[in-house]
Amino acid sequence: MKKSIYFMALGAFGIITTEFGVIGILPQLAERFNISLDTAGWLISGFALTVALFGPFMTMLTARVNRKVIMCAVLAVFVLSNALSALAPNFTVLMIARILPAFLHPVFWAVSVSAAAKAAGPKEAPKAVSIVMAGLSVATVLGVPVTTYAADLYGWQASFVLAGIVNLLALAALMIGVPSMPADAKTASEKGENVLASPQLWVKIVASIVAVAGMFATYGYLAGFLDKVSHMSGVQVSIMLLVFGATGIVGNWAMGIALSKNVQATTRWFLASLIVTHVLAYTLGGLFVPMVVLLSVWGFIHTGGFLVVNLHVTHDVPHHGLESVNGLLPSAFNAGITLGTLLGGFVIAHYGIRQVVWASVPLLTLAWALSFVKLSPFSAPIPARSLQG
Repeated sequence: MKKSIYFMALGAFGIITTEFGVIGILPQLAERFNISLDTAGWLISGFALTVALFGPFMTMLTARVNRKVIMCAVLAVFVLSNALSALAPNFTVLMIARILPAFLHPVFWAVSVSAAAKAAGPKEAPKAVSIVMAGLSVATVLGVPVTTYAADLYGWQASFVLAGIVNLLALAALMIGVPSMPADAKTASEKGENVLASPQLWVKIVASIVAVAGMFATYGYLAGFLDKVSHMSGVQVSIMLLVFGATGIVGNWAMGIALSKNVQATTRWFLASLIVTHVLAYTLGGLFVPMVVLLSVWGFIHTGGFLVVNLHVTHDVPHHGLESVNGLLPSAFNAGITLGTLLGGFVIAHYGIRQVVWASVPLLTLAWALSFVKLSPFSAPIPARSLQG
């Protein structure tokens, strides 16, 4: 049973590579379909907006489905999506193919994290969840440069083909190596969870949306920035994204150590460092060598963002409410991605791509300020009797 945790991590890698893989090929797609870069950005924001709007609903809708069956179904849809994307004759078809799997994206996360914890048992649950989450981290640091490099060698279709193959391998692994997992459809209210009524929690969720928006307002268009502002070739952009990802792996590890010591302080330092990094990107954007160095630092900081935001939100949440809060986080993250890419696209369309960093800086500053807000503490669990009337 425990080996299935690694199969779920592979599935996580596949779906995140599908979501973020287009970041590195937006300039190619804009040229291929004769559209502006900000319009091409809808391939990111449209996906994220769908996750944000339908995530909680789809998670509840599939609550009674066998967990193995639903995870396999999600990966099958992602395989189909990548195949349709590679064959897309126009931007409309590509957009539809991208949105199709977004409805089920949060379902995989909610199911895989809880299934991994259950498979490992109470003592090993944190380690099991971290293994599945590692699929996200590796995808964010390696998925983008690898798919970008494939597109540079063989054309933009290769990016989707590669992501589809990864999802297909994960699907096969889950089908063969994971036992049946009957659903536990007990609702949050039946478990006595009322943490969602906490004002402090919602301040943190809003802060997480704003922080992720600040991260992606510029990062979502990083390939275009390096192309137009830093004047890098396609191969150089691919290499720089790989450098960004490689330093991100180290950064993610270092961020975990820092968070284990002090979540609040690490969150504030993370946001402050990103603000400085974006200002430096605007200042040094046209200089090749300084940008190479800066991208290394940027990747080191940026990649730990999801880990930072996740722990910042859940740090003080009582144990009985963690499942409910974790169910909301995919929608919060993708709401932030949507907001960030839309604002970044707006700035690019009206002021030019070099100015896109100024979409990120105010958002990151606001998130930093919100980290100082203190409201009422989390409330206690609702007694079971009161829930039953």
